[in-house]
Formats: sequence, C-alpha cells, structure tokens
Amino acid sequence: MKRCRGGCPPPQKSYAREDTRRYTAFTLIELLIVMAIIIVLAGLILATANYVQKKGYRSRAEAEIAAISAALENYKADNGVYPSTVETNTLKANTMGDPRGASYTSASLALYKLISGDADNSTDRSAESKSYFTFKPNQLSPTDQTLAVLYIKDPFGNSYGYSTAKASAPTGTDGYNPTFDLWSTAGVIDATSSPNQSQWIKNW
Repeated sequence: MKRCRGGCPPPQKSYAREDTRRYTAFTLIELLIVMAIIIVLAGLILATANYVQKKGYRSRAEAEIAAISAALENYKADNGVYPSTVETNTLKANTMGDPRGASYTSASLALYKLISGDADNSTDRSAESKSYFTFKPNQLSPTDQTLAVLYIKDPFGNSYGYSTAKASAPTGTDGYNPTFDLWSTAGVIDATSSPNQSQWIKNW
C-alpha cells in the first residue's frame, strides 16, 4: 500500500457533465385528453342546468294553474258559471296541441279579460269590473304593460290553454273536465290532431 509523506492529497472527483434540460411540454395526446375531459364536464353542467331550469318552470306552472283555478272557482261563486266565451268553447284540450296558435291565444285572452277585471284589454290596466286574479307582468305577453295583452303566458313562453268545450257540450267527446280544462304544454310544440300530452301540466 502506497503511503504519502506529509499526507496524501484528497482524491479528485470526476464530475460527469449533466444535462440539466427538462422537457415539460404536453404531448398531443395529453392535450386531446384534457380537452375531452373539459367538453364532457361542460356537457354535464349544461345538462344539469337545463334540467334544473325546466323543473323550476314546471313547478311555477303548477303553482300558476292552481292559483288561476282558485280564481275561476271564485268567479263561479259570484256568477254561477265558469268563465266561458265562444273562444274557450272552441279550444279543445284533447285535439289541439300548438300553444302558439290562434285557438290557444284567443281563448287565453278571453280568460284574461274575464278574470283580470280588464274587460276591454285597455293599456292603462284600470279595473272595470271585479278582478279575480292579479297577473304579474311576466305572466302576460307582452310583458310590456303599455301594450295590450295578447295572452296569458306560461313559464315556457307559450300560451296557457283554457277550454270550456266539455262544459258547453257535456255529452260530447271534446275536453276532459265538465267544468274547465286549464293546462300548459310545458314547452312541447305539437300541432297534430292528437297531441302527446304526457309532458303537459294540466288540471285533469
């Protein structure tokens, strides 16, 4: 064993050259995976928001139908009959399904005039007769109260259906209730002669 006089110098370390560079960029596959996850999450959020919104609309429509029905009972208590006109006798709940059509809007307007106290549909909204129901602006179309009312609007933006066809012809096949039919098509647009009513919100 070799010995050094006066002590041996410390051994020399050999430093290998290290490459300190690090590549941190995403690969194309990683970017595609991240984008796919974001799209899926966005779709889930939109679907949930749409479901919650529709559920809220349905709850509001059910409450409005119940409130209007109560007003109609009060009208009958005072007048002996439910509100009825040629227009409400013409609309048939079991055969007409387009809530944007003239048959819906004319019957809805007739109902508005009879229970709101605004018989001439004047823009000043001054009560000319007894009011059985006070409509909020968002329940009417148009919501601009300086304009004449066109129809009673459901939460989905369409006209409510109001029919006294069964009451006017009890032995006939038109309508459902012997008193009145009141409904919302819940945003379903179906102009066929026999509409699918599974999603409707109705009083029968």
